[in-house]
Amino acid sequence: MAIFLTKDSKVIVQGMTGATGMKHTKLMLADGTNVVGGVNPRKAGTQVDFDGTEVPVFGSVKEAMEKTGADVSVIFVPEKFTKDAVVEAIDAEIPLAVVITEGIAVHDSASFWAYAGKKGNKTRIIGPNCPGIITPGQSNVGIIPGDITKPGRIGLVSKSGTLTYQMMYELRDIGFSTAVGIGGDPVIGTTHIDALAAFQADPDTDLIVMIGEIGGDAEERAADYIKANVTKPVVGYVAGFTAPEGKTMGHAGAIVSGSSGTAQAKKEALEAAGVKVGKTPSETARLARAALAG
Repeated sequence: MAIFLTKDSKVIVQGMTGATGMKHTKLMLADGTNVVGGVNPRKAGTQVDFDGTEVPVFGSVKEAMEKTGADVSVIFVPEKFTKDAVVEAIDAEIPLAVVITEGIAVHDSASFWAYAGKKGNKTRIIGPNCPGIITPGQSNVGIIPGDITKPGRIGLVSKSGTLTYQMMYELRDIGFSTAVGIGGDPVIGTTHIDALAAFQADPDTDLIVMIGEIGGDAEERAADYIKANVTKPVVGYVAGFTAPEGKTMGHAGAIVSGSSGTAQAKKEALEAAGVKVGKTPSETARLARAALAG
């Protein structure tokens, strides 16, 4: 089992023929991901050779789905075209769209997220500005290195890309059911709560690691959800204890205003919900080991 992404997922790449899309499609294929096509209206009908694997290029997401049965799209198109790419994926009703692109205007993200809701939320959006999602040993969609961990029984949901990689590496001997990088922009699709609910329901996830960061109230809302709905052990880490007030740190959503959105406030909310919170990624990994050991 896994959440959102399995070995049976059929993946298309919007922006596959660009430099970034080409690079990461090659890496995804090397990880065993079933990439069945790319989307580029200007290159429809052509094929791209990835070390002997021929991947066809289609003119639209709808056509790619009709020809291949694709159920996942990963989006690498430049930020000024990303809104249109996501809307196209939503209109085609592809079940999962993973938006890797960073630097997208908040208005654009809010617009395509609202559009998905208007269309009945038939497309789950992960991102934008995220590293993607990996179910080790089965499928890898995005830019997460595929060789830093193995299949296991830890579920990971994280706002931060680099901290996703570090936590996967720290716990590589135990392994992960699925790791989801949800992104740190002010407006995102899939949230901590969405991933927590999925991991709670996944019989092959025994422990959940949740990584947050300063800014907003997503972690506080996740804490409330954990208290009410999650029976599996949860270990957390919140990045940004030394961040100065009023200065954006890293992600566009990572900004502290007064007492709102501080790492300390998030830590206290999570601990009140029974979540053990580490002060560093390494301490968080130790807490996860201890929780699994019982």
